[in-house]
Amino acid sequence: MGDGASAKPAGPHTVERFADAAGDLIKALGLGRFHLVGHHTGGVIAVEPAARFQDRVAGLMLSSTPFVDDDKRAGTVDHGRIDHVAPAPDGTHLRELWDRRRGFYRPGEEAALGRYVVDALTVLDRVDEGHEAVRRYIMEPRLPQITARTPAVCAPEDHCSRPSPAKCAAALGCPTKVLSGGHVAAPAQVPQEFAETVVDRVGRG
Repeated sequence: MGDGASAKPAGPHTVERFADAAGDLIKALGLGRFHLVGHHTGGVIAVEPAARFQDRVAGLMLSSTPFVDDDKRAGTVDHGRIDHVAPAPDGTHLRELWDRRRGFYRPGEEAALGRYVVDALTVLDRVDEGHEAVRRYIMEPRLPQITARTPAVCAPEDHCSRPSPAKCAAALGCPTKVLSGGHVAAPAQVPQEFAETVVDRVGRG
C-alpha cells in the first residue's frame, strides 16, 4: 500500500499498516490457509501477518529480509538513502536514480531496472518511507509468534541483507539457503530458482 497504483494514505508508513493492507487482501480473497513470501522490506512486512494469523499461515519464506534489532533501529546498520533523489529542473535526478540502482542489476537486466525506476518515480516524495518504517519496527517479540515453516534465503551478491538471514535463522530456528545468483532483485534475476525454492521450502503442507 502506498506504492505503484495503490492508495497513498496520509501519515507515516508503518509495518503494521502495511500488514493491515495485507490482512484486508487476505480477507477479500477469502483465504483460509495460505503461504506468504516476503522479499527485502516485504519480508519484514510478512513477519507481521505471519505473527497475527499464526496457524493459518502454512508457510513463510523470508527472502533477504532485514533483521530489525536495536542496531538496525539505531541506524548503526544502514546502507544510506539509496532511493532518495531531489527532483531537478533538467531531469538529471532520473539518471541519478538509475545510477543509484545500477549496481543491483547485471548487464542485460536494464528492463527490470527500468521498471524499478518507473515505480520509484510514482512515490518519489515518499520513496524512503518503507525503509524508515522497517527501521522503526519492533520485530523481536513478533518472531516467537510465528508458527509456520520458515526458511530464510538470500542472493549471493545481496550484501545489503547480510547477515540478516543468519539472524532470522537463529531467532526462528529455521534453515537458510543461498541462491545460485542474483542481487537485491533476486526474484526477477533468478526467477526459476526463486520459484522452485518457494515451492520446495514453503509450498508443502
